[in-house]
Amino acid sequence: MLKRLMHDHKHIAVLLNVLKNKQMKLSEGEAINFIVVRDIVEYMQGYAERCHHPVEDIIYAYYLAHKTNGAIDKLSAEHEVVIQVSAALMNTLNLILSDIVVAREKLVADFAEYVELQERHMQMEEREIFPLLAQHLTEQDWQVIEKECQDSLIDDPLFLDREQQEFDGLRSYLNTSE
Repeated sequence: MLKRLMHDHKHIAVLLNVLKNKQMKLSEGEAINFIVVRDIVEYMQGYAERCHHPVEDIIYAYYLAHKTNGAIDKLSAEHEVVIQVSAALMNTLNLILSDIVVAREKLVADFAEYVELQERHMQMEEREIFPLLAQHLTEQDWQVIEKECQDSLIDDPLFLDREQQEFDGLRSYLNTSE
């Protein structure tokens, strides 16, 4: 389960790098493809916020109930902040894609906040939380957790190797930009 979370983080990091590049271009006055940006945020809302974070929350709740540690206690609240910042960025993108004028400074600030928050969050998990979980949870713990996570687990709609139509445009963009 921890391996899956780390794998997700690698994919999310790829997308955050695309967003960083788009944000830099935008701050320099260049035009960007807002559809790609919207697709990335949509993926993050659909997969990371509805599968990845809930699975983490289940693991953290299990850990708190069985192995208690104050550092983990704040993660669910941090996931809520990520959801709020994501929703704000998606709202701004939808305004732009609906041909409503949005100040460039607002969009650049929303981008920067979103990417910085996501990166800081993943780094904290990878540096502090995941090693703690790996050290203290037993194979039996992971089996119980996996059963509890079954309802939250969905296949990754972007990075799976099988044919799927969801996020085709973003998948093509990632394949041609690498």
